[in-house]
Amino acid sequence: MAKGPVSQFIEHHYRHFNAATLVDAAKAYEAHLEAGGKMMITLAGAMSTAELGISLAEMIRQDKVHIISCTGANLEEDIMNLVAHNHYKRVPHYRDLSPQEEWELLQQGYNRVTDTCIPEEEAFRRIQHHIEKVWKQAQERGERYFPHEFMYQLLLSRVMETHYEIDPKDSWMLAAAEKNLPIVVPGWEDSTLGNIFASYCIKGELQPSIMKTGIEYMMYLADWYRQHSAGKGVGFFQIGGGIAGDFPICVVPMMYQDLGWKDVPFWSYFCQISDSTTSYGSYSGAVPNEKITWGKLGIDTPKFIIESDATIVAPLIFAWVLGW
Repeated sequence: MAKGPVSQFIEHHYRHFNAATLVDAAKAYEAHLEAGGKMMITLAGAMSTAELGISLAEMIRQDKVHIISCTGANLEEDIMNLVAHNHYKRVPHYRDLSPQEEWELLQQGYNRVTDTCIPEEEAFRRIQHHIEKVWKQAQERGERYFPHEFMYQLLLSRVMETHYEIDPKDSWMLAAAEKNLPIVVPGWEDSTLGNIFASYCIKGELQPSIMKTGIEYMMYLADWYRQHSAGKGVGFFQIGGGIAGDFPICVVPMMYQDLGWKDVPFWSYFCQISDSTTSYGSYSGAVPNEKITWGKLGIDTPKFIIESDATIVAPLIFAWVLGW
């Protein structure tokens, strides 16, 4: 595939250090797909609020990613951006804010994520009104779903379409819903909608049992991996650290150590973009070789770690894979 100007720029200028690793990782990602491999992408931090969907949505549409693991925040914040983008507030001087100025943002209904403030009323509440109906409908029917499946139902119903404030092609969640892309969301309770769901359960309006759990997500992932790890296998592209990466990478040792399935292949590609440094006990900052000792990666697994800002690096790697 002929490469576009972004890819040409990367290949010509990115020759050493983290820049060179970026190119190596991008080429290996592309080679993995061309050989018939599958790829998991894990999303930590605030990648959705960083509008990673502008490139990730196209990766999904072009089958360059086959499963996603993300935090509950990333699951919901892409949709918040979809329906409330015009109400977001950017604060370029966020480093200079005083406690009083932070308090004033709260009083104005803004929740700050670095330089971007999410408008609570337009974002959270606009979604809450609709997702509440989806949850209660499931309860009335005696049905249970995963968090991402509820979000897919909401998006595919098109009830919020009149509220879209960005081009829908830039929403990775909408692209995922249209593809019915597998997603795992470990620790979903640690999110705004997770908190809202808990509040309905405390008030007795919903039963916790309608929401499938993290253990069921691990079972779901094990079944998916079992079906898709033949041949070239499944690669692991980790953006950031935390539970979005820690949870799914453990499915491999779980299957062959705890289930005793001896034919389970290791992850066949690994790349992490992180600014976390190696320190005592820091898993997010651990070098990839440490994962060999945990039975997650093999000796010959292509391994890359790019110590940089994921909001800069991930779109560039996606651009290479997409040929931009």
